Amino acid sequence: MPTRSQRRAFLAAALLSASFAYAQSYPSRPITLVVPFAAGSGTDQLARGMAQAMTTELPGVVVVVDNKPGAGGLIAAQAVARAPADGYTLFMTTNTTQSANPHLYKKLPYDPVRDFSPIASLAKGSMVLVVPQSSPVKSTAELVALAKKKPLNFGAGNSSSRVAGEMFKQATGIDSAYIAYKSNPYAVTDLVGGQIDFMMADTATALPLVEGGKLRALAYTGLQRSSATPTTPTLDEQGIKGFELTYWVAVYGPRGTPPDIVKRLNEVFVKGVNSDVVKPVLARAVLDIFTTTPEGLARFQEAETLKWGRVIKGAGIEPE
Repeated sequence: MPTRSQRRAFLAAALLSASFAYAQSYPSRPITLVVPFAAGSGTDQLARGMAQAMTTELPGVVVVVDNKPGAGGLIAAQAVARAPADGYTLFMTTNTTQSANPHLYKKLPYDPVRDFSPIASLAKGSMVLVVPQSSPVKSTAELVALAKKKPLNFGAGNSSSRVAGEMFKQATGIDSAYIAYKSNPYAVTDLVGGQIDFMMADTATALPLVEGGKLRALAYTGLQRSSATPTTPTLDEQGIKGFELTYWVAVYGPRGTPPDIVKRLNEVFVKGVNSDVVKPVLARAVLDIFTTTPEGLARFQEAETLKWGRVIKGAGIEPE
């Protein structure tokens, strides 16, 4: 009769064998990329480009993008956290859900660390300060001057945009009300219509409307100007010294996703983001490639969570 230690060894070997066999057959059905923002956002654009690239790396496999905007990404994050850990439901998300939300909410319906298996980081980006084309404001200085004369409001559909807006208020001494949206494309629509006065928008969402003459770009939140909008000065250039805020995009699976599948997906996503299919998407979305191993993403997320905690506290935002 086998001993207890022998039985445990047999069980471990059987589980390892089953996991390996499962990974060998993966994927055998459609994969869903859950995105916590609306169609048209920078994350959504990258997800759709990656979905196309993944079909090259995984022949015969359909990849579906499922947008679940709202509640600062909580809806999408919770849905993925509760999904089977089989590699068929993945979360393409940003610092909003994984690093900022722990500091923006007193209680989250998910744990950004315990509930997910890191797969790969993909890209980094910055934002633009925009106003409606109909606005009399032509520069950041004019916006600040106007905001000191009368109450203005700003909108945001993710934590990066909200925190950037709050940082801008702190740095310039203006007092503007924050209007919450499910996702940045919704906020931009209201901005074009004049329902809100300004916003810090991800470049992918705002730039087409700037080029189309519906929005005016006043400033860029990176420390260097973007090649996508070279005539737009940085906030640092305009006297708000040291102002910089970037966001990042990464992919996660539900907690417990088999390591062999995580490894395979990391290879697929890193190849995909460097592919000829995705590079034009990155250019349109004004995103820079930034890839990691699964372990590297876990370390990066930990550091970013500390950083976003400092930024959010510095911006004077109280957890909801």
